[in-house]
Amino acid sequence: MDRHRNLIFILGDQLSPSLSSLEGADPRQDVILMCEVTEEATYVQHHKRKIALIFAAMRHFAEELREKGFDVRYVRLDDPGNSGSLDGELARCVVQTAPQAVVVTEAAEWRVLESMKGWQSALDLPVEIRPDTRFLCSKAEFAAWAQGRSALRMEYFYRDMRRRTGILMNGMDPLGGRWNFDADNRKPANPDLFRPKHPAFAPDAMTRDVLDLVERTFPKNMGSTARFSFAVTRLDAQRAADAFIRDFLPQFGDTQDAMLRDEPFLNHAALSFYINIGLLDPLALCRAAERAYLEARAPLNAVEGFIRQVIGWREYIRGIYWLKMPGYQDSNAFNAHRPRFSGPAIPTWRVFRPLSARRLPMPMRTISRG
Repeated sequence: MDRHRNLIFILGDQLSPSLSSLEGADPRQDVILMCEVTEEATYVQHHKRKIALIFAAMRHFAEELREKGFDVRYVRLDDPGNSGSLDGELARCVVQTAPQAVVVTEAAEWRVLESMKGWQSALDLPVEIRPDTRFLCSKAEFAAWAQGRSALRMEYFYRDMRRRTGILMNGMDPLGGRWNFDADNRKPANPDLFRPKHPAFAPDAMTRDVLDLVERTFPKNMGSTARFSFAVTRLDAQRAADAFIRDFLPQFGDTQDAMLRDEPFLNHAALSFYINIGLLDPLALCRAAERAYLEARAPLNAVEGFIRQVIGWREYIRGIYWLKMPGYQDSNAFNAHRPRFSGPAIPTWRVFRPLSARRLPMPMRTISRG
């Protein structure tokens, strides 16, 4: 039997080398567990492309970690003996590796974090649950901000985040003399044959294996993996981010609320899924957008509008989610009664949509879209 110091358990939306559970990790003593499990792929009916994106990105991240010398125990969805659950695969790996402790970064969903809190008792082994430092505002900091307020206005939270990060700031004052340029961002869009195309990435052999797996395993799920063109590596996700800053950010603000029937993306970023699974760093992306303004490559209304989605709405909705859960999943702020998809609470920062899509603090039973 192998013996290790720590078993580091990395989830499918934690594909970041800066992940808190990897801090201080030693390839000579620690082992990493990653697993594709039926439980996570089926707790709601995910779009096939979403499942494929996450599994393919996971497999590529595992290779990235192996290149750094780590012993990565990777369980594929169709591996013999796969228990089908995070709890089961963790227990199996503990038996195989006999670690002194388990280290994990806290889950982004309430139901998974609640499960994590029971691991130490179930495994009779120390389990260290570290905060997810990829978010700029911790749960405790958001709760402190919210305490005593009669209304939790995103605009005021956003201003605090600007002050905290220093993004688009001149001392304590916002660049351009205004915090918010949303009034300038409501222009209609026109069809444009010469509009740049968002980058597409041809699947490599590893990704093609995942696409075949998803089509075989989830034949009744919505969508298709045909024409799959997402980035599944950090390098390609960064290429997509660079293309957005160069080709689309300059017009992002003007048309961020516009829609055209035959142009689903327009000037939207289409980067939220890469941030959500860890391939892109949100603060680094905001700094890149800020540089584009400072170097006169994009106007302030576009850059401010984009940055507001990342350090404003994304952080705010995450804070609201953790502040209000678990009861938030059963709230009905709009008194809606028509039939809808029924599923567990899914944080809206994990719903795949263009970053510029408006997000409201609504009930969290939202279908995950691929």
